[in-house]
Amino acid sequence: MKKFVALFVLVTLLALPVAAMAADTGGTEGVQASPEFYAKANMEVLKGKKIGITIQSLQNAYWAGVMTALREILEAAGAEFTIVACNDSSATQIGQIENFVSSGCDLIMVHPSDANAVEDACAEARNFGIKVMCWDDPMTNTDGNWILNNTNLGIAIGELAGDFINKHYSTEKKAQVAVIGYPQTVILLERENGIKIGLKNKADGKYEIVASQAALEPNIAQNAMEIILQAHPDCRVVTGIGAGPMIGADEALQIATGGNIPEDMGVFTTDVTKQQLGQLADPTYPAKGIIGFEGSDEDTARACASMFALILDNKLEAKNVFRGVAPITPETVAAISAGMK
Repeated sequence: MKKFVALFVLVTLLALPVAAMAADTGGTEGVQASPEFYAKANMEVLKGKKIGITIQSLQNAYWAGVMTALREILEAAGAEFTIVACNDSSATQIGQIENFVSSGCDLIMVHPSDANAVEDACAEARNFGIKVMCWDDPMTNTDGNWILNNTNLGIAIGELAGDFINKHYSTEKKAQVAVIGYPQTVILLERENGIKIGLKNKADGKYEIVASQAALEPNIAQNAMEIILQAHPDCRVVTGIGAGPMIGADEALQIATGGNIPEDMGVFTTDVTKQQLGQLADPTYPAKGIIGFEGSDEDTARACASMFALILDNKLEAKNVFRGVAPITPETVAAISAGMK
């Protein structure tokens, strides 16, 4: 816990304005998470508990890293657990929740493909006395929701990119900006819209969005960026909604420049994966900033396990718990990299 608190405080202190902004819950009532909030969890509560976890995908690098760390934490705590991916299928996820119910889980965590689609299945689980936690959506039929204000997260990404634009561009020399989003998912569309707000907040009149592409996985994002560069070879600023857009755009731009990254080229997204951090620390990639959450994979997994303990122990202060956000830059990347899986 000490390592988690130290890293969380480090990241938070590096960006107090962003962290404060994240406390704006957009009208949804809840409590803002902090190191002290997670420290209240009695992790002994997890011993012997049966926990079922269903997430959208394990192919996503962010989720793969966090779930690897969560496995280790739950094993050390003596919990019995199962982690499955629904591969973005609501029907599959409903079946997984039903299987967790029939197997007698004490707690189910769902990272929903479609929150509305799994509400009834979660309600049924609670009818059997099973605690339910949602990661990412303010669901109704849960005991706790661990969520972000995704519009504000997008604003933070856009403002980080906007600060970069202000350093390298002007109203006479506008930055050509690409936005790599994923409007198929509501929360990711909120992030994309927030990015556009953040860009305008910080760099109004100094940029032009020349392309918007949908991509979630790195290979698709790389292909999308290659297509963008064919039409807009002077596009040098990229914003995105997750790890895949950064990893893919970085690869495309590195190839296009031969690794000789001009100072006015930058990629800005969210999520925190080992590959992203490696690119952020490597000057032959254009990655310049990530809006992160608790810190490393270990930090996020420990915070998630703390949520499990608080819910199982009936100690959650509010149903909606809002996660904080703060930027990670080349200057601060080393502290986070130490806890990655």
